Amino acid sequence: MKYTCLFAAILPFALSAQTQEKPVEKHLSNIRQLTFGGDNAEAYFSFDNSKLCLQITNPKQGIPCDQIYMIDLNDKSEKPALNQISNGKGRTTCAYFLPGNKEILYASTHEAADSCPPPPKPRTDGKYLWPIYNTFDIYVNDLQGKPVRKLTNHPGYDAEATVSPKGDKIVFTSDRSGDLELYTMNIDGSEVKQITFGLGYDGGAFFSPDGSKLVFRASRPKTPEEIAEYKQLLSEGLVAPTNMEIYTCNVDGSDLKQITSLGKANWAPFYHPSGKKIMFSSNHASTRGYSFQLYMVNLDGSGLEQITAESNFNAFPMFSFDGKKLVFSSNRNNNGTRDTNVFIADWND
Repeated sequence: MKYTCLFAAILPFALSAQTQEKPVEKHLSNIRQLTFGGDNAEAYFSFDNSKLCLQITNPKQGIPCDQIYMIDLNDKSEKPALNQISNGKGRTTCAYFLPGNKEILYASTHEAADSCPPPPKPRTDGKYLWPIYNTFDIYVNDLQGKPVRKLTNHPGYDAEATVSPKGDKIVFTSDRSGDLELYTMNIDGSEVKQITFGLGYDGGAFFSPDGSKLVFRASRPKTPEEIAEYKQLLSEGLVAPTNMEIYTCNVDGSDLKQITSLGKANWAPFYHPSGKKIMFSSNHASTRGYSFQLYMVNLDGSGLEQITAESNFNAFPMFSFDGKKLVFSSNRNNNGTRDTNVFIADWND
């Protein structure tokens, strides 16, 4: 997936960038492209800010569906080396460094089959859907790609895991309750606890800088028709990502708040280093449905500010732990192709 973790799935929106005037992106400077070709996304910093883990699909390079790679940011060459972390089997998603910067967790379907699980079949109603593969579990490998341990072993979807800056907790999405909810667990996989309970898809969660809160994307079907459709799609291992808003809550699930009410798809949220704002990707301002830009908003939903304006797909932002850098995925500079690449920039408040 690029599922956002569900990523490859949203890339049909990321059509070829068109020639346009270069807009001013005042918060970003010294933008550097780190990958060159294919679908590259969900790049996240190690705790010491020296490395990135990311997922890549690039059939031309023998990567038919997402696999996990690492980039050493000390590599200042024009095209930094990509070091494979996952084993090349099945489909992977949502990698994240563990404390100590020597291990990476990610979700994978490789125990079910060596091959990539099939994408959803085209629908007669034309609906755009994400697959929720029930063979995803969460694993840990070292930086050489050697398996270390398996963190989940529950039937169904377990993926979209990220780690607290405090180094004590992991948050992930699972359908073990019969719905797609957020769960937390200790770093070793123990003490699994469900923390969201509202009907709808809760996913793509990240911790606040102090580790006390979570920000995530969620769908909330409300009418009888919306609820029936959501439940039917979920029974087929599918979810519609076209109506999502940004939410926050405490790590234990209390103090749940809806932050955005923009309509369309608002997703891939991440806290600003101050903990007082949230960066996210949205197509709410697009008249064509697939122009995703990065925005920033205050925790009370006020002060919406557009951060990117170049190209028609920008998503998966993450600030470095020192707050000096922003990494994100974009289809800028793709020479009219469908390629989505990873970029890093200096962040200017």
